[in-house]
This record gives sequence, structure tokens and C-alpha cells, in this order.
Amino acid sequence: MQGYQLTFFTEQSRRHEHMPVCDWLLKFAERHGAVGGTLMNGAEGFDHAGRFHSAHFFEMADQPIAVTISVDEAACQRLMEALAQEDIDLAYVKVPVEFGRVGRAAG
Repeated sequence: MQGYQLTFFTEQSRRHEHMPVCDWLLKFAERHGAVGGTLMNGAEGFDHAGRFHSAHFFEMADQPIAVTISVDEAACQRLMEALAQEDIDLAYVKVPVEFGRVGRAAG
């Protein structure tokens, strides 16, 4: 299947609609047709303004988080249009990909 891999970047402490942005985004993407999504914790990173973010032993709130989502073209358009209507600011990368399932059990 042809589509896109969307990767959104945020921090552990960011919230939207009373929940962590990363959790909210996974649920939001699923409701808008994403076929899969994964949340990945990062050790360190920097943002568009050059500020460094890091997972410190005592303070995990600034930990970088990447949310990677697989979507076909129609779901990508729906998702991005819906996100544009939200009161949120997310950095993202959009990459064209081929995705699917493989293996005898994949059916």
C-alpha cells in the first residue's frame, strides 16, 4: 500500500485536551484513519528554536517524544486538515512510503 509516514515531535510535558499530546495524537490519528502508530521516547533533541530537550534522571517532563503514524493518502489529508483546526503547534516530517503486512499469519 502506498501512503505516508508522519512523524510528529513533542515533549513529555506537553498537554492537549487534558492529556499528554503524544497520547492524544495517537488516538486522534486513529480516529482519522491511520493504520498504525508508535510513540518513541528520545534521550535528547532540539527544537525549531534551537532549544535542547533531554530526559534527565530527576526531570522527565522535558523528554523528547516522537509519534510515528502510517496513513494512506486520503487518511493523511483528513488527518492534516483536522490537525490544522486544533489549537496545537506540532512539528512534523512527512515521508512517502510503502507499507503493509507480511507473514503467513498476516492473512
